[in-house]
This record gives sequence, structure tokens and C-alpha cells, in this order.
Amino acid sequence: MRKRMVAVYMAMAVLVCVFCFVPAYGQEDIVTLEDSAFVDQQRPPAVFRHDEHNEKAEIEECNVCHHLYQDGNKVEDDSSEGQGCSECHHVEEEHSTKALMKAYHDLCTGCHRDKNKGPVTCGECHPRKN
Repeated sequence: MRKRMVAVYMAMAVLVCVFCFVPAYGQEDIVTLEDSAFVDQQRPPAVFRHDEHNEKAEIEECNVCHHLYQDGNKVEDDSSEGQGCSECHHVEEEHSTKALMKAYHDLCTGCHRDKNKGPVTCGECHPRKN
């Protein structure tokens, strides 16, 4: 009887580990598109799985999303990787640079609409926590 109880407790411990720790490691690629320039957010940051997204969208060149402009023209062979979007785009529109939120939305939902794939509504990208 005692051996059976030990086996039951061991099985329960394994199940707890599987259900608690494995999902945490499975979410390591979940990233949010968060920018400190946004102070008063109405919705949480967009959930974005970078590698999974690019694989599904068949995006191979980083500058498709991480674009660079010089003198108003897109620089085709260069990328803004490692640079925050708010380094060029500001919360309020300035000169010829789009406002930060508009830049995000135009880039992401614009592409999704053009390809007729991916989320385009607020709640699909910015799910509220329950």
C-alpha cells in the first residue's frame, strides 16, 4: 500500500512539472512589440512571435519590416535591426515622419490587408488580459 501511495505522489509531481514548467519554456519565443515611447496605452502591446511570423509570411529579408529611409527614399539594401521604431518615429507626427502608432499599424495591418492574411483588428493583435 505504501509503495502505491509513493508512486501516486511521484506521478502527481511529474504531472505538476509537465503542466507548470513545460508551457513556460514553450512560450520563450513570445515577444511583445513594446515601445517605451507609449506612456498611456489603451491596450496591451501586440503579441508577436517573430520567427514564426516570418516563416509563415515567407519573409527572408529583415528590411521588409526593419526599413530605413534616407532623404525620403527607402534604402533597399539596409536594415534598421536593433534600432527601436521610436528612434525615427515619434508619438506625435513630426515633419515627414509618420507618428509611431500609425507607423506600426500601417506596416503591420497594411501588409496583412495587402496579402489578405493575418490579424487586422485591435483585439487580434492586442488581446486584453482577462
